[in-house]
Amino acid sequence: MRKGLPVSAAEGGRGAKGAAAGAVRVSVPATSANLGVGFDVLGLALDLAAEFAFEPADTLRIDGCVSELAGEDNLVWTSYLCGCREFGLEARPLHITESCAIPAAGGLGSSSTCVVAGIAAAQALAGLPLDRERTLSLATAIEGHPDNVAPAVMGGLVSSYVEGSSTVTTRWVVADNLRFVCMAPPYRVLTRDARRALPAMVPTSTVSWQVGRCLAMVSAMAKGDAGAIRACCHDRIHEPYRAPLIPDYQMLRDVANENGACAFLISGSGATMVAIADGDERAASVAGAAGAAMPQLWVRTLRASEHGTTVRRG
Repeated sequence: MRKGLPVSAAEGGRGAKGAAAGAVRVSVPATSANLGVGFDVLGLALDLAAEFAFEPADTLRIDGCVSELAGEDNLVWTSYLCGCREFGLEARPLHITESCAIPAAGGLGSSSTCVVAGIAAAQALAGLPLDRERTLSLATAIEGHPDNVAPAVMGGLVSSYVEGSSTVTTRWVVADNLRFVCMAPPYRVLTRDARRALPAMVPTSTVSWQVGRCLAMVSAMAKGDAGAIRACCHDRIHEPYRAPLIPDYQMLRDVANENGACAFLISGSGATMVAIADGDERAASVAGAAGAAMPQLWVRTLRASEHGTTVRRG
């Protein structure tokens, strides 16, 4: 069932292009793409956010990121410029402050948060309400695919596809009993390497296997049916080929399953992995065992987030 989007109070503001705000703050959730059987289609917003502050300035200044990313090629800044062009706005120098708790290992949508934040800031600084559909379509064009930016903008569990210049989404609210134990190792998997690992062709029998289980996964997530998640979350399109790129995948999968996870999957193209658990007790068991097995692992137990991007003025 398609659900309405939560709208922050700040989004109901003035629509005049000249009604510029003095400063804005944008919050964008972390996301997990694919959810195993939903390759390049499904994405989930999580209750861990990247925060960005934008203030008009005399010259561009970017704080909160490493120095080599604080120049004019910064992804937040370049996305802001794209947003200005898309909405017919005048770009201005900004002081941007980034505060991101999302690990750099890859797989939780850190780049998508930067893209979406820049586009949202362009609208907010001009006094415009956040146009989620246009924001999503532009973010998809910048990222090249919608699976992370769709839940980052919309919140919840989102399926998405591109039709011409538009990104079309369907959104569900995830049942509150499900927990997502996110595990980021101290190394990265490059997206280009993860793409190269995939087969060039997929048999029609595999497509049928995948489509049926993708639909079952959506229903199970909305209902909070851990047994159905356990039964359907077995990918054949990408995870068997990407798992060898993550040295600790099999060890952590075994640990998660032995401690009560109902599914274990690669988040996006990795290297972050996610175990799905039914309730806090099982999630705590999985998280504790994973941390004990690999002390250098970044581990967080998160809920799904209904809220996508939010904007506050002032």
